[in-house]
Amino acid sequence: MTALALAALLAWIVLLFGRGFFWLARDDDRDAASLPDPAEWPAVAAIIPARNEAETIAATVASLCAQDYPGKLRIVVVDDRSTDGTGALARAAGDGRLLVVTGGERPPGWSGKLNALRQGLDAVAGEGHSRILLTDADIVHDADSLRRLVQRMEHGRLDLVSLMARLRCDSAAERWLIPAFVFFFAMLYPFRWSNNPRARTAAAAGGCVLLRRASFEARGGLDSIRGRIIDDCALAGMMKRGGGRLWLGLTERVRSLRAYDDLGTIRAMVARTAYAQLGYNPWILLGMVAAMALVFLAPPLLAVFAEGAARWIGLLAWGMMTLAFAPTLRRFGLSPLRGLALPMVAGTYLLFTLDSARAEWAGRGGLWKGETLSRT
Repeated sequence: MTALALAALLAWIVLLFGRGFFWLARDDDRDAASLPDPAEWPAVAAIIPARNEAETIAATVASLCAQDYPGKLRIVVVDDRSTDGTGALARAAGDGRLLVVTGGERPPGWSGKLNALRQGLDAVAGEGHSRILLTDADIVHDADSLRRLVQRMEHGRLDLVSLMARLRCDSAAERWLIPAFVFFFAMLYPFRWSNNPRARTAAAAGGCVLLRRASFEARGGLDSIRGRIIDDCALAGMMKRGGGRLWLGLTERVRSLRAYDDLGTIRAMVARTAYAQLGYNPWILLGMVAAMALVFLAPPLLAVFAEGAARWIGLLAWGMMTLAFAPTLRRFGLSPLRGLALPMVAGTYLLFTLDSARAEWAGRGGLWKGETLSRT
């Protein structure tokens, strides 16, 4: 028992001090207003893939039309075979800068989202945009969002700038599970490491990604990652190759309208990509289960059921876990005491990951908007 407790404690020491201090949640765009204006504002094409997004597409388009961006902005919505009037709602919310493209069938080997993005880029290929904004159909942007993104890219001579949209946190399911999603993402991909050109880590948040078009096309464009389910991090990895410079941060300027009102909707969101994250490897899955059990489940179990030194060490590791989760909870306006329940939340995510593997083995991996991208 004592050896197990010491292993859990060591794991938390490494997480707190050896992974870029990810848990402080300090890498954000609060400094954006202090960034200088570029000498010239580049032309930007904003591409929005949308399939059956009637609930949110109008707000997304309206927020982009309301941008205070000084340069040229083109807005493209790819209506990916929607059956709920998404295209018409987008047109009604837009202005003369909006182009709605009717999407075609998904070719073999392409994920649905990347195929929609491909069609959007093709539609404006000859318009001379040197910057590309990829954003989702459930994302709304503050009026200065694009201007601040471009300022950061030009000032830092970056090839990719991404903001992790503030996720909705209104329902009980969201309040318990969504902050942990951000925490786990940052733990897997420490933002500070991703932003370091000398580090191998590369990550982006697909809801808001600004690309330098020349760098993007020089690396093969979307065709290089056409079948990837976790397309945002695959894109970041592609862009970092050969010395590309990235920046990823948290924000309040970009917000997701996607509602996760119950456990089932969050399960579907996580299970779509969780097994892909593990490379579809059952041995890595087994290792992940063991690691999650050691890091998140062992400390409270030891604190409650063990005796002597093992109990106190388990309690200390549980306390470190609670401390690490507190900054993320505060960003969502939630009490840090909720961190005491992180073991149960982590256990829930572990079940979601196992469900992701089960779906892949059943030939229904990557299920999203009625389509699958399974390897089986």
